[in-house]
Amino acid sequence: MQNIKDYVEANKERFLNELFELLRFPSVSADPQYKEGVLNTAEFVAKKLQDAGAENVEICPTAGYPIVYGEKIFDPSLPTVLVYGHYDVQPADPLELWDTPPFEPTVRDGKIYARGAADDKGQFYMHVKAFEYMVTNNQLACNIKFMIEGEEEVGSENLGIFVAANKERLKADVIVISDTSMISLENPSIETGLRGLSYVEVEVTGPNRDLHSGVYGGAVANPATILSKMIASLHDENNHITIPGFYDDVLELTAEERKALNEAPFDVEEYKTDLGVSELWGENGYTAIEHTGIRPTLEVNGIWGGYIGEGAKTVLPSKAYAKISMRLVPNQNSDRVTKLFKDHFEAIAPKSVKVEVKPHHGGEPVVTPTDSIAYKAAEKALEVTFNKKPIPTRGGGSIPIVALFEKELGIKTVLLGFGLDSDNLHSPNEKYGIENYLKGIETIPLFHKYYAELSK
Repeated sequence: MQNIKDYVEANKERFLNELFELLRFPSVSADPQYKEGVLNTAEFVAKKLQDAGAENVEICPTAGYPIVYGEKIFDPSLPTVLVYGHYDVQPADPLELWDTPPFEPTVRDGKIYARGAADDKGQFYMHVKAFEYMVTNNQLACNIKFMIEGEEEVGSENLGIFVAANKERLKADVIVISDTSMISLENPSIETGLRGLSYVEVEVTGPNRDLHSGVYGGAVANPATILSKMIASLHDENNHITIPGFYDDVLELTAEERKALNEAPFDVEEYKTDLGVSELWGENGYTAIEHTGIRPTLEVNGIWGGYIGEGAKTVLPSKAYAKISMRLVPNQNSDRVTKLFKDHFEAIAPKSVKVEVKPHHGGEPVVTPTDSIAYKAAEKALEVTFNKKPIPTRGGGSIPIVALFEKELGIKTVLLGFGLDSDNLHSPNEKYGIENYLKGIETIPLFHKYYAELSK
């Protein structure tokens, strides 16, 4: 343990500077104008894997952005760990809400502010630096494979094709993903489940052109108004989702399981203060921890239509749009939920408008076992690093590829995340604590050590 701590301390400045360099690449996979930035990021990742000691490093082309692969197989009799991460990031918009430029990493109060700092550049790069330590100091306990993709933020559309075509190359005993969070540095935790996702875009069309709101207003349905009413109807007075059949497959936790989940440290007042809200919102009968971990949701991610420029334009828009995501819990299926939403949304539309529902991407919910060798190795590694046994938690986010890996490769995943829920993921001023980053580098070699020992 002291050896890795000394190595991290001696190389701290270099580790940070390399991460800063990685964060400067605008690798926004959702926006074609950043194509060069995404491809340059893949080149950087491949170079750093080679520098750290990886072999057979390859930038593997896909129909979209490439997947960076590298490995170190030094003893086939030992377990193999497959590390997954993603080098693409969310769009930085709205840019005016950033305190500092999103692709110019800035350190304030011990935290690195930049798009992708926590999601997922800072987190997957911990594994690269931990790997460097293990190679440099002859501390490799497991064979290691890396698969770092560039399309996670747009649904990993080509990852499944790559995985299916490379099953032998990706063969491993466990997958480790650092793209999740822990409760805090004082209360380390391991996420043991993730929600699934159904993401759709809806388009509501009224008249065949934009209309003068004085000449036509009151006689012709306004798509923006209709869309707003339709969306509002998707929750009842108890904040329960009203789509018929939506909850049919939801796996309900027992009273004992709910009690154990709510024993995790959580300060409601601190939570509200951090978010700048005076009251929380959610499905009646459940706590905030349950709302974000074990209950399905339906949220509007964006809504627009009509004139939104400077000044006034009295227009009745021809079209209105919204992007909607539904987070799913165990037993729910993304394709089924998407169809339920589509059928319901089309059914509640008045005859004065036409509605189109366009599915984007989805993924299945997963629960990872807490009695596996991988979980026990992660638990032991965190306990040594943090001097405290980690708490098992359920994550509110989605990593659809966890279910994909289990289906295609037959491998379970351990979610070894070091971010915090307050890191502003997908928001302006995303950040990642320097201590979180360095603690991750310290912990990962211990995971490999304990996983090899427990696998004997």
